[in-house]
Amino acid sequence: MKKFFTLLALLTCFLGANAKEIVDAEVDFSKLADGSEIKFYGWGASESARARLSIANGCLHFHSEEATDPSWDCQFHPIGGVDAEVGVVYTLHFKVKGSVAQNVSMLGFGQTPYGQFAITTDWVEGTVDYECTEANGNILMQCGDYVGDWDIAYLKITHEGKEERPVEWIEQLTNGDAEKAWADPEIRFNDQEKNFTICAWGKEKGRNMNENDGWDPFPSDIVEDPDKAGNHVFVVHGKTADTEGDASAWDNQFWIQAPNAKVFKVGNQFKLHFRYKASEAATTNTQFHHQNPSDYVHWQAVGDVKFTTEWQDFDGVFTVPDAATDAWSIAFNLNPENKNAVDFYFDDLSVATMKLDEGLFVAASNTATGIEYDYDNAIAFAQSEDLMIATVGTKGKKDTWVNEVMISTVRGNDKAYKGATLKPSGTVVNDPDTWLDYTEASNAKIKLPAAGVWTISIDTEGKQINFVKLEGEEDKEPVAIVTNPTVVIVKGQERDFVADDDHPDATGQPWDNQFWIVANRTLSAGEATVISFKYKASKEAKTSTQCHAAPGAYLHWGAIGDVNFTTEWQDFEATFTVPNEANDMQSIAFNMAEIKEACDYEIKDVKWYLKEDANADGKTSENLINGTGETNFFVKEGAGTDPRQFSGINGVMVQQPTSSAVYNLAGQRVSKTYKGIVVKDGKKFLTK
Repeated sequence: MKKFFTLLALLTCFLGANAKEIVDAEVDFSKLADGSEIKFYGWGASESARARLSIANGCLHFHSEEATDPSWDCQFHPIGGVDAEVGVVYTLHFKVKGSVAQNVSMLGFGQTPYGQFAITTDWVEGTVDYECTEANGNILMQCGDYVGDWDIAYLKITHEGKEERPVEWIEQLTNGDAEKAWADPEIRFNDQEKNFTICAWGKEKGRNMNENDGWDPFPSDIVEDPDKAGNHVFVVHGKTADTEGDASAWDNQFWIQAPNAKVFKVGNQFKLHFRYKASEAATTNTQFHHQNPSDYVHWQAVGDVKFTTEWQDFDGVFTVPDAATDAWSIAFNLNPENKNAVDFYFDDLSVATMKLDEGLFVAASNTATGIEYDYDNAIAFAQSEDLMIATVGTKGKKDTWVNEVMISTVRGNDKAYKGATLKPSGTVVNDPDTWLDYTEASNAKIKLPAAGVWTISIDTEGKQINFVKLEGEEDKEPVAIVTNPTVVIVKGQERDFVADDDHPDATGQPWDNQFWIVANRTLSAGEATVISFKYKASKEAKTSTQCHAAPGAYLHWGAIGDVNFTTEWQDFEATFTVPNEANDMQSIAFNMAEIKEACDYEIKDVKWYLKEDANADGKTSENLINGTGETNFFVKEGAGTDPRQFSGINGVMVQQPTSSAVYNLAGQRVSKTYKGIVVKDGKKFLTK
């Protein structure tokens, strides 16, 4: 399923008195001499964007005399390289002015649908807050529909956090400077303690042929630096690549290989450095591979690398994504665009990982009283016979009681701590005889049955965990499953066509009309819930569902599957387990513009509760919505409108307040002087 990402304005999280602004990335365009010095992030910039961009009067200057079709044919990443953390609210700072007042679509950090970057005819310094929903720290601008000129003086990305202890990095590669031959016994020796192994591999079309008419990797050639006598570098003498077929990008390749699987363990951060040049300008893309070079793992590693004929330095800190399980190496596909015979040179390879305390550690919080996680001072588990044991909270001190913990296998950096946590297989209970299996997971928060002082025991051999409360609040008793009888009516507006060959200028999207069921709290990955409701519509219609944080803050494309409406009341019930990609979600979104026609949707008798401890007596450990009222329901009716809390009496919807805001068919806010078809208060008008 194709996904579109964007920015959404969200409230900044409360981080306590020790919060400070941390600068993640900053670009001051006045320091660049010309367009050749513009650094694009992510996969770079489209050809049409590069043709429209330059450095003028100390700004990033955009000039366009005609729109592109489609608008996203002109797109680029002006700032990025951030090692983004899911769930953190980031702020984009900017200074911009244009010849035409118009919004430009911006995407970043996993948000969807498109957000808007307002360009006006006056210089404006402003900010946009947005929550990261995936660890992709690059921001993308799509500006193909802008005709005119604009200038950006600077861009900066920040977030609020606390000072962390300085990171000490440990080099993991041997012979990264290419100053030893692979025949050297020291390099050929592979010892897990010394970590001596080949760190650079090459592949050249037609060389080192195998029995399948393909060609295999080999320890990279080492030659004298063509620009510095006495210095040695790695080289791939890339042969002319195929001009047709999917395999052309990887006809010639280079790999930086770690000495073991721990370096690129999922959730780990690593620091990468190398020097690079080529005999011709070329852009390469990067992937994660397994232990054997050419054994593909994941399509994205450290982004695209743009080679020139001059030596450059590459530096960055990256987090290994969930999809890169068992990765050992970073692959460079050397021929995605330039198919010529090109020599690629690499030198001073460095892959470093954090020096961290290893073992088992527990940090705790109390979401009711405001005790926050202190990962730097997480408590170390101690060995007691065949178990590892730790206690959180202090007996006799109620102000130390906690109701949530995170258990990690490392300590010394907040992000590393959260990336190496343990997750129990079920709901925690206060019982010395109840042991839960556990697995490794990222950002796993463990909710306790009640606030108090807790002893946690871990059987590392059997991979089981146990919780016992020493003192604290009474354990929560099961409660009756509630049914909210509110009849929610969503008056879905007719939407535009979805863009295709027959309707290339269409702007309709499945999320132009939406409905949300919002839980009373955020949900963690792995929590199992049950959701049920009755539903019908004024005509047959399909809706897709997604996981959101707040309504409109997209997290994951899948939720409870498609819901097929008919004109008769139906019953829906499903067990829904929060996926890893939707950690800290709070709402289920129904996309009610899958069909083009206007349609009235009705949903009532909603139940949403935790599956654990739900029993035949009609009780559960927790209801996720209220039994009365409309605070758990939000609706959106028409492109360009925002989510709003539903309000209705006996199923009769209250008239939505009118707004002066005007939007084009793409959902972009435009000025009152805008010419063409516009949307105002959910209705279309033609302005001339």
